[in-house]
Amino acid sequence: MSNEEKEEEPFITKSVETALSNKSIRLLKKIGEGTYAKVYLARYKDGEKNQDTELACKIIDTSNAPQDFVKKFLPRELDIIVKLNHPHIINIQGVFHRKTQFFILMECAENGDLLQHLLRHGELTERNGRMWIRQLALALQYLHSIKIAHRDLKCENVLISSNLNVKLSDFGFARLCVDVNDHVVLSETYCGSLSYASPEVLRGEPYNPRQSDIWSLGIVLFVMYNVCMPFHDNHAKKLYIKQINRMWKFKSEVLKKVSKECVNAVDCMMEPNCDKRITAAGILKLEWINRGM
Repeated sequence: MSNEEKEEEPFITKSVETALSNKSIRLLKKIGEGTYAKVYLARYKDGEKNQDTELACKIIDTSNAPQDFVKKFLPRELDIIVKLNHPHIINIQGVFHRKTQFFILMECAENGDLLQHLLRHGELTERNGRMWIRQLALALQYLHSIKIAHRDLKCENVLISSNLNVKLSDFGFARLCVDVNDHVVLSETYCGSLSYASPEVLRGEPYNPRQSDIWSLGIVLFVMYNVCMPFHDNHAKKLYIKQINRMWKFKSEVLKKVSKECVNAVDCMMEPNCDKRITAAGILKLEWINRGM
């Protein structure tokens, strides 16, 4: 990294660079940033194959992080991500730590995230949106089948690969949905972004996080075609009222381009009654989802 970049990244010290170098990794540039983490494009040199590979390196610094993050959320994330293996979930290639810093090495999504794509290129065609939402539903079906909820599904956490497939990323809020006896455990922690939060989350009561994931997927599907959020309110109580009254609608110009079945798919996912909401498996059975497959 350049001297200017090092000045802007005080925790990328010489010793950190040496630790990465010992694993044949060199940071190239910062490509993302969160509250306690930064993500870099990096290059890994495989000595045996004599070839370079680009990957993403997420560096989590716990030195100034609150205890609930250090003792609860981070251990959960690290425990979960090493177990995942699905074509539409970002592949984790290695995890190690040094003092207060944790390094997560993962495959690189060359085409950025879904939000960047929409802002750059505009709304998706119905066919492309259907393909990508099917891939995300497959990822959720896999997660939910192994009793894991993502709890932070949003456009920024949907990454686009070089061959234009989508992959779910960022498991910082993910958790198991069952206890040691395989009994369902409800979530009591408010997670994720307000705009993607389900009605049951906004009520502030214990909720089934797998059902909440589906609501968030419905928001993602809406944004794919409208390039805006379905509800425009930063006040949780007002947002909740709009949600339970289904006060959302596609833009008029978008309705001319997409089918009624597409709108109905959003309606199934953004069902205010979580017990009536469609499941990931149900989404994959929709005729609209399987059209042209």
